[in-house]
Amino acid sequence: MSVKKFFWEDPYRTTLDAKVTSVTDNVITVDRTIAFAFSGGQASDCGTINGYNIIRAEKVGKEIFYTIDGEHDINVGDEVIIMIDWEKRYRIMKLHFAAEIILELVYKNFGYPEKTGANISDTKARVDFVWNGNISETFPFLYSEANRLIELNLPITSDFSNVEDEERYWEVLDFGKVSCGGTHLKTTGEIGLIKLKRDNIGKNKERIEITLVNS
Repeated sequence: MSVKKFFWEDPYRTTLDAKVTSVTDNVITVDRTIAFAFSGGQASDCGTINGYNIIRAEKVGKEIFYTIDGEHDINVGDEVIIMIDWEKRYRIMKLHFAAEIILELVYKNFGYPEKTGANISDTKARVDFVWNGNISETFPFLYSEANRLIELNLPITSDFSNVEDEERYWEVLDFGKVSCGGTHLKTTGEIGLIKLKRDNIGKNKERIEITLVNS
């Protein structure tokens, strides 16, 4: 089974009509959705299906299984309304692309260090590297270049590289083209001001945490 993922076609959409395709206790699937499920380090959306809170979203292959809370009266074949928490989604989108910019800048200017982890929530993003030394020494350069890209308000393209396998990418001309299945902004300028923080997470392991200044 495969759910049509409208969060890729229009990540700014906040409501969507859908049809229920399966119900197992409190776990349901639908024929199409706007509610993103955790993938690639990006947090799941918060939202509701016919007013019932989505307490878990799990991506398995091309399908997404939603666990909703409490007793419900949803049955297979029902038409339902999916709604997402837009403020949370938008913060995630901003932090996600801020992290993408920082990652690309580190890769291109500091010898492509190994990335060991990444996570994007609605409060902060982080990217972890194998790194010899204090990664905060890169911050003046990262701030300068990231702010330049943000101030230029460059268009961000996001599309399929392989439709059948649901492989996607984002691209900013003259900056980068990267495989990524997350939800993306339309322009870099939407990110706004960012703040970077260094964390040493082990021997030769450094973390960059990214937060939004005005959020």
